[in-house]
Amino acid sequence: MTAATHSTLFPRVPESADAVLDGLDPEQREVALALHGPVCVLAGAGTGKTRAITHRIAYGVRAGILQPGSILAVTFTNRAAGEMRGRLRELGAGGVQARTFHSAALRQLQYFWPKVVGGDLPRLLERKIQLVAESAARCRVRLDRNELRDVTGEIEWAKVTQTVPADYPAAVAKSVREAPRDPAEIGQIYAMYEQLKRDRSVIDFEDVLLLTVGILQDRHDIADQIRRQYQHFVVDEYQDVSPLQQRLLDLWLGDRDSLCVVGDASQTIYSFTGATPDHLLNFRTRHPDATVVKLVRDYRSTPQVVHLANGLLSQARGRAAEHRLELISQRDPGPEPAYTEYADEPAEAEGTARRIRDLIAAGVPAGEIAVLYRINAQSEVYEQALADAGVPYQLRGAERFFERQEVREAGIALRGAARAGGNDSLLDDADDLPSQVRAVLSTKGWTTEPPAGSGAVRDRWESLAALVRLAEDFARAKPGAGLSDLVAELDERAAAQHAPTVQGVTLASLHAAKGLEWDAVFLVGLTEGMMPITYAKTDEQVEEERRLLYVGVTRARLHLSLSWALSRSPGGRASRRPTRFLKGLRPGSGALGAAGAGGGGSVERGGGGRRKRRGPVQCRVCGATLTEAGEMKLMRCEDCPSDMDEALYERLREWRSDQAKQLGQPAYCVFTDKTLMAIAECVPSSDGELAGISGVGARKLDRFGADVLAICAGEEPGEEPGGDDEED
Repeated sequence: MTAATHSTLFPRVPESADAVLDGLDPEQREVALALHGPVCVLAGAGTGKTRAITHRIAYGVRAGILQPGSILAVTFTNRAAGEMRGRLRELGAGGVQARTFHSAALRQLQYFWPKVVGGDLPRLLERKIQLVAESAARCRVRLDRNELRDVTGEIEWAKVTQTVPADYPAAVAKSVREAPRDPAEIGQIYAMYEQLKRDRSVIDFEDVLLLTVGILQDRHDIADQIRRQYQHFVVDEYQDVSPLQQRLLDLWLGDRDSLCVVGDASQTIYSFTGATPDHLLNFRTRHPDATVVKLVRDYRSTPQVVHLANGLLSQARGRAAEHRLELISQRDPGPEPAYTEYADEPAEAEGTARRIRDLIAAGVPAGEIAVLYRINAQSEVYEQALADAGVPYQLRGAERFFERQEVREAGIALRGAARAGGNDSLLDDADDLPSQVRAVLSTKGWTTEPPAGSGAVRDRWESLAALVRLAEDFARAKPGAGLSDLVAELDERAAAQHAPTVQGVTLASLHAAKGLEWDAVFLVGLTEGMMPITYAKTDEQVEEERRLLYVGVTRARLHLSLSWALSRSPGGRASRRPTRFLKGLRPGSGALGAAGAGGGGSVERGGGGRRKRRGPVQCRVCGATLTEAGEMKLMRCEDCPSDMDEALYERLREWRSDQAKQLGQPAYCVFTDKTLMAIAECVPSSDGELAGISGVGARKLDRFGADVLAICAGEEPGEEPGGDDEED
């Protein structure tokens, strides 16, 4: 991290309203000054849209034109709302409400429910999937785990599109939506689900919006009360608004037009949840006098990355494509995107892990690297490959930073030290704020050097190290600050969910990566059937898949790698093809014409000479060809009978647990459960037999092979074969 970066982590509050405008480019400044009437900001990826709208709000507040309490800014995630609150606080515009649609509606519903209905608001159902399962059972419909998740998603879609159970089959047909079950069955389950909620006096998250809409429609006095409080509205990610959210927004607004919306139709990737870009695309039709500003200066990505992103959209079709924004990179040139073709998926994962390890060795922080894939099921092979390569990683969607146990404990310790002041002997030799923090956190597990491995011990250390770095940045920005000031800053950040960076490669789906960015991004599994996904049938669905890849590309600041595998498993038929979206963009895939040319770079053949090709893996019980990763590890079909030595399996698990503790890694980083099962079934007696088990690579054979073979032979790991018979 550079000194220049440090100075921006704790910026000084601007001294005046005009100072709020400093540093904005001409288009961002135009947004900030457009404080009246409807405003539509069309903002491309990396163009500083959050900067533009937060400076707009702050300028209005600091200039006395807008009252903080009269502004409601809404977005789609708690993280985005927290970031917006944090930025507004830094600009001297505290007191502005920045919330998600659901959070704002829930607050209003809780306040007005006793007045409208009486009594307490019904209990909010945190997870609806269990109630959906019960509803299906009562309808005598059997659903497996995946179908249950899909049907739950269908109910959510129906509710945000304001579709009642009886109308669901017709709505599905009209939307050309492919239902996971017979629509009539889903309609029945949906109706039963609603009945059970009523019987048990519970509501779900969609009900929060529906009930708020109902109250505002029926009670004009309450609608007027809300409109008197909130007179100015800002909506971020407007391309993701659902019909239900738009209805709520209309009711909040009434007949006024003090609305600023921000969005990019080319980043519409949540239509399966009911989101639609139509409200953004129709904004100028609904508001003919609207001020429209386009942000196209890309400050995030290099010209090479932006060139590929523009090339992707140049091939797009449909209404959203007609409104695409041609980005212009503001950064210095960087490396060309890398395209790599692998023989199979394990080779792709191993090759990706090697490249990541090389980047880290070259100085790129692990926390600034991401591996992005189409579906979450793809993560396992990359988790294993990164663990094998000794690279720390974190799965996107894990526990929030300030909710982690070690961070909460660290906060308590820092707060106690701040209260004790000079009476804490722990701080006797600590001359400045960073050394005080290091002294306190050393009692919680922080050390100057990180522990080996990438498991729970390393995760804890990374959390504490992030707090140490934060303290160093804070002291650099505010030289006179003490421990109590830092504790106050941590409390503010926890309230805004503004977490410091934890060092670990991010593994995430493309959908989960929306709104994030990294120095290096690896887009993996880019084959037909995965990108676009197999079930994308219509032109509109395929175009959304293209936009999803566009979102992935534009997450990268500097390094971008795109890869695909020709077969699923080692030795499989090389029948896969790279995604159609890269045609004319990746080298050797045909010309596209000047408008969409993808630029330089070359396609590499990954894994050449480094991985032995094996024939198809066959079940050792029935002889069937295996395709599932878990079955290939076991070398048998899941349904075929197991001849596993249970006692051996338990000994292997105990040994693995000990190894994991010594290494400070999760148990699966030693061997996965499936690999241990395969070992307990095969009972190998030599290096060759052990190496033939999927999940036992050369590195693990060298590291753990002797111990595993000893356990399989009934001996203690670490003792010499036949050691009991030797004389002293």
